[in-house]
Amino acid sequence: MDEVRLENFRCFREPQTARLAPLTLLVGENSTGKTSFLAMVRALNALFAGRWEYSFKDAPYDLGSFDEVAHHRGGRGGRATEFTAGFSGRQRLRAKRPDPSPLRYKMDVGFARHGSGPILRYRHWEIEEVWIEERIDQNRVECGVGTNVWTWRPDFALTEDNDEQPRPPLTSYWTMNHFLRAMSSGDGISSQLGGTAKPSPMELDQLELLTRIVRLGQIVPKPSGSRLFAAAPVRSKPHRTYDPSPYAFDSEGSYVPMYLADIFFRQERRWESMKTSLEKFGKDSGLFDEITIKPLGRRESEPFQVQIRKASATAKGPRRNFIDVGYGVSQALPILTELFRKDSARTFLLQQPEVHLHPSAQAALGTLFCQLASQGRQLLVETHSDHLIDRIRMDIRDRTTKLKPKDVSILYFERGNIDVNIHSLQFDQEGNILGAPSSYRQFFMAETRRSLNL
Repeated sequence: MDEVRLENFRCFREPQTARLAPLTLLVGENSTGKTSFLAMVRALNALFAGRWEYSFKDAPYDLGSFDEVAHHRGGRGGRATEFTAGFSGRQRLRAKRPDPSPLRYKMDVGFARHGSGPILRYRHWEIEEVWIEERIDQNRVECGVGTNVWTWRPDFALTEDNDEQPRPPLTSYWTMNHFLRAMSSGDGISSQLGGTAKPSPMELDQLELLTRIVRLGQIVPKPSGSRLFAAAPVRSKPHRTYDPSPYAFDSEGSYVPMYLADIFFRQERRWESMKTSLEKFGKDSGLFDEITIKPLGRRESEPFQVQIRKASATAKGPRRNFIDVGYGVSQALPILTELFRKDSARTFLLQQPEVHLHPSAQAALGTLFCQLASQGRQLLVETHSDHLIDRIRMDIRDRTTKLKPKDVSILYFERGNIDVNIHSLQFDQEGNILGAPSSYRQFFMAETRRSLNL
């Protein structure tokens, strides 16, 4: 994603457009919609991956019912009857193309009330000059494909009573494949001028582009989904001893000790890679110098502990249970583990990763985020840490990674009366923030002036 759009969603009444980058920082006062923004990014990711039904109550983002999700204008304005969102992006096709430039695509969705909750009413795609659309009313689904010169809509709608066709939830991947089957059977294209006409050369070019996109599955993914990691603002508490058990993902990271023990016992090469990455960050941040799994029995099915060691310039310290070294390590470990996993997500939504960390460790996180974003990951980070932001600013200025100023976006959430505006800011080559409104960092400047007795 390189752009997100919102309207009538939570505290965002007016249409908002936010620029995303490989590294995007969400900053602003409390209760200005930063977490809501991340929740919508995750929703768009799920809908992009082919899901039709979506809940805004899944951890770590429980936004409540429709009344809590749709914007309330206050007074006689009442509550919005629907809310909309969308995103844009670019992607290169894996197959060879005469034009090597990436394809432009975007998706827009609309939600309305269904009972007490929101339900998706439409999903509209645009890929280059081709559009795909699906609309649902109760259990009836209508779909269509077209361009600026031609449209195709089937003469039937999918319902739960139509056993010959898939039932909702429906996917755009299915819609386009059904369109290709219809074209191959000779149904033709219905021109916007009326009637059925033989496709023109331009229409054939557009159709050929759409055909390749669908068959390669390179823009609209199959319903298996695209991977995204969303972390809770407060991670799970550490335990002194763990009993090995099957683990499954959760946003608080309670599965991480079991995951680390599993690769410690079963995947030596993966454990060594993880251990090396964790210990490098531990040393850079001052959190720890060594991490290990300590079995409390002879078999991997018996309890274990997670231990860390802090070394000095002249001697190694004792290994300690990580419950005994403060909350900083336990709060950072779930995020670090996901970031360093070779099979992890490509997109990360992180809420306050600096929780319980010393300023030096917060700054080290900034450098780590720059490194990962320059290697093809996309990170959206909600933060209140000046130390983290300043490190990113200085790393850009000093060119310590391949990350360029355009690869970082700062989304400043500014509170109005009952609404919030999103300002998309960025750095220049010297690490200065461009285009900041007068309210940006106003509190910090006022505090600085007071400390200098100005």
